Amino acid sequence: MSELTTHIYSSTDELPEKLPTGSLFSSRLLFDLCRQTPRHRPYLVTTEDADGKVVAQLLALVRYRSSWFPPYFYMHCRIYGEGVYAESPYPREQLFEAMLSAINRKMGRRVLYFEVSNLSQKMFGYKSFRQQGFFPVRWMSIHNSLHSHTPEERLGPRLHQHIKDAYAKGVTTQEVTTDDEFLAFSRLLRHHNWLKPKRYVPDDHFFRILPREAGRLFITKYRNRIIGCSVVVYSEGQAYLWYAAFRRKSYAWLHPDELTVWHAIKDAHSRGYAHIFFLDVGLPFRHNSFREFILRFGGKPTSTYRWFRCTIGWINSLLSWFYRD
Repeated sequence: MSELTTHIYSSTDELPEKLPTGSLFSSRLLFDLCRQTPRHRPYLVTTEDADGKVVAQLLALVRYRSSWFPPYFYMHCRIYGEGVYAESPYPREQLFEAMLSAINRKMGRRVLYFEVSNLSQKMFGYKSFRQQGFFPVRWMSIHNSLHSHTPEERLGPRLHQHIKDAYAKGVTTQEVTTDDEFLAFSRLLRHHNWLKPKRYVPDDHFFRILPREAGRLFITKYRNRIIGCSVVVYSEGQAYLWYAAFRRKSYAWLHPDELTVWHAIKDAHSRGYAHIFFLDVGLPFRHNSFREFILRFGGKPTSTYRWFRCTIGWINSLLSWFYRD
């Protein structure tokens, strides 16, 4: 590894011209989106060989979070996946260790905590995380296969009837096309997540400039009222349901949660994506209502790790002990 060098870029103008292509979550496109989004600061970490070729890259997103009530301000660093790698003789885990170490040193105590999720394999980078003070939290991951069976074949009769009845009553789901629809989408998304402090929703500008090749915004409507919404992004032939919100209590008889998620699945299937992944179904509690809801669409649950490191030493030690394997 002595012939390799690691760099961290925070400006679009400084990025190398040729970057490996792959996951949206470690791409130049997402880097540029977050550069233009308030309260975001992206850092692209690269590992380059002696010829200056980028053999690996990892995108770290620093988010600024604040509130008047309750009053708080802090920053946290979020990483989705293990990065993107070009063909090279170097093991991926060694390249990942170098990039993770670099961003760890760069951030120091400027952020309150680091969070790394959506790794392709549960044990990927285990040694590197442990050596750098991260601790694992058991998490759940769910995805639906869209290539072996149609979405309809995976539905139970009760859910199928709910969807059929809601459509018959006039419920529709479509892409956001007007400014009024976008404002209603944003209000619902933020209201739904207001009491979920862990759930970070980017500034509206992020969703306004999200290119269609990277993702789509959907709304579920009933009599011109928005009763559900979702954000689906695309990467490497896969679809990802990133955000969703519903007015379940106000329109319980229309099942807006079921219609919103169902449309995301159907749309991904119609566009030829192999799977749709649900990015955050939460901790693997014995009783998890959202997980059970998502599983009703015929998805496959898998256990995974989400890695954290708090930069306040004694808190990190306490959490490491609490979440010990």
